[in-house]
Amino acid sequence: MLFFERQAWSALCRRVAGVDEAGRGPLAGPVVAAAVVFPPELILAELYGDFSGLTDSKQLTRIQRDFFYKRLTETPGIEIGVGIGDVDLIDRLNILRATHHVMAEALNRLPSLPDLALVDGLPVPGLPCRSQAIVGGDGRSLSIAAASVIAKVTRDRIMEEMDRCYPGYGFARHKGYGTQVHIRALLDLGPCPIHRRSFRPVREAMGVRDRMV
Repeated sequence: MLFFERQAWSALCRRVAGVDEAGRGPLAGPVVAAAVVFPPELILAELYGDFSGLTDSKQLTRIQRDFFYKRLTETPGIEIGVGIGDVDLIDRLNILRATHHVMAEALNRLPSLPDLALVDGLPVPGLPCRSQAIVGGDGRSLSIAAASVIAKVTRDRIMEEMDRCYPGYGFARHKGYGTQVHIRALLDLGPCPIHRRSFRPVREAMGVRDRMV
């Protein structure tokens, strides 16, 4: 898990951030990115402690994600930055560019910019510091795994709040993804203010409702 952090430290990068996002695929809600910097003593000594088992958030249960989220946000010395892109940003820029935007925002929200950002997946243009893309990084880097948990839990909690604001769509259950329940609700109720109208299933549902009127 610590290979990339060790590699970065051998290159004298004193502060290394992991960056990851959550929410590129859903039909509704924001896209969220997080940046996490571990204190050097934890990285160098490999003192996992409560972080043993931390990996890609998609491989963790909700209970495990909440556990690691609490540990990450309460452990002294760990720096966290979060960027949130709402539906207006997504529809205006497109989801890929909006994702890159919030990744840069997450880095800028750290106390100071890191020397190097480890990014899950493909290279991300426009970041405010030097970066290295790692395919499958959320399962190979501790800091990227931490960022994936912060981003996922942050977004899930936003969608649970949106479920209270816009009842009937099931946001608390599917978090805005295009499940059958969600598509049925879209056809029955039409889109609400947090639906991504630039996404085809939302546009198609709007078209079906227009033809029914």
